[in-house]
Amino acid sequence: MKFCTKCVMPDTKPDLHFDVDGVCDACRSQESKNSEIDWKQREIEFLELVKQHKKHPDYDCIIGVSGGKDSTFQVLKVKELGLNPLCICFEPTIPTEIGRKNLENLNNLGVDLIHIKRNPIVYKKLAKEAFIRTGDNEWQNHLGIFTTVPKMAVNFNVPLIIWGESPQIEYGGPATSKTRNVLDRQWLEEFGGLLGNRISDMVGVDGLSEKDLSLYTYPTDEDIHKVGVTGLFLGYYFKWDLREVLKKSQANGFQVAQRPVETTYENFENLDCYSNHVHDYLKYVKYGFGRATDNACLDIRLGYISRQEGVRLVNKYDGIPPKLAIAKYLEYTGLSQKEFNKIVDSFTNKKIFLRDTQGNFVRDIDGSLVRKNEYLVK
Repeated sequence: MKFCTKCVMPDTKPDLHFDVDGVCDACRSQESKNSEIDWKQREIEFLELVKQHKKHPDYDCIIGVSGGKDSTFQVLKVKELGLNPLCICFEPTIPTEIGRKNLENLNNLGVDLIHIKRNPIVYKKLAKEAFIRTGDNEWQNHLGIFTTVPKMAVNFNVPLIIWGESPQIEYGGPATSKTRNVLDRQWLEEFGGLLGNRISDMVGVDGLSEKDLSLYTYPTDEDIHKVGVTGLFLGYYFKWDLREVLKKSQANGFQVAQRPVETTYENFENLDCYSNHVHDYLKYVKYGFGRATDNACLDIRLGYISRQEGVRLVNKYDGIPPKLAIAKYLEYTGLSQKEFNKIVDSFTNKKIFLRDTQGNFVRDIDGSLVRKNEYLVK
C-alpha cells in the first residue's frame, strides 16, 4: 500500500494513478487547476453555453440538490449568472434535522424545489439488497439522484442540468475523464458508483418489478435526444475550492454541525443523512481510507494544511466506526448488529487489516479495525 507523496491518498483508491515521482493524479490535477487552466476563458465558454437556455419559458436549468454546502453554492452561483433553476431533491435514506433545515434554507434562496419522496417499501428493499451485494448502503440513493434529475429534465423539457464539482478533476481518475465536462448515462455507468450492479439486476428482488424500479431507470436515449438534455459540471468551468464554497454557503444561511461529524474532523460534510457516514465507513474497510482522508487530501492540495498535519488527522479520525449512524441504520433496515457485522466483514480488506488465528478481524476496544504495520498511513 503506497501513499501519495504530496497528499495522503493511498493507491487502493479505484481509478487513481501515481506518476514516477509517487504523486497521485488528483494532486497533479490541482497543479493544473492552479497554473495551466484559463478559468476566465472557461467562464466565457460556460456563459456562451447557457445563453441559449435563458430563453426557456419556465426554467433555465435544473440542479440536483441536497441542501448541503455544494448544492447551496450551485444555486447561488447560477442565480448570480442570471439563471432561474428548478431544484430537485431526491430524499436521503435517513434524513437529519439539520439536513431538513439546510434544504429549507436553500429553498428560501428563491428557487422552486421539488422534493422527491420515493416509495419507502421499494427503496428499503433496494437498500438491503444493494448492501449485501455491493457493500454500499447508499447504492440506491446515488442511483436515484443520477436518474431522477435527468427524468425531470425530460419531463419539464429543460435541456440544461448543472451539477457541482467534477469528481475526476477534484479526486482523481483517468486522464480522459478530466476533459469530459458532461454527466450522462456513460458517466453514470463508469463513474457513478454502481459497482457493477445495474438497476435491471434488481428486478425480482423481494418481488420488485420493472415498474417498481422505474424511478431508478435512466431516461431513454430517444427522450434525452428529443429534449437535448446536457448535464454540465460547474467545477469544470469555475475553480472549485471547498472552503470558499463553504464560506459562501454559510454567508447565505447554510448551517454546520456543532461538532465534527462521526467519520472526519470537519463539521460540514454529509449533514443531510445519517446513512452517508455508514457509507464512508464501508469505504474505509474496503480500501483503507475514509472521509477524513478525503478531507485531508483536499485541504493539503488547496494549501490549508501540511501533509504532516494530514497524516495526523487521518490517523486520528479515519476508521472509527460511526456508532450513532450505524445504530440509525440498523433501526432503519431491521438488521441486527450481528447481521450488519457479517456483511461488513465480507467486504473488509484482508490485506490491510489484522486477523486472529480463527480468521476474525482484530478490533480495538472502540470497535476500530487494526491495520497491519505496513499499511499504516505515513
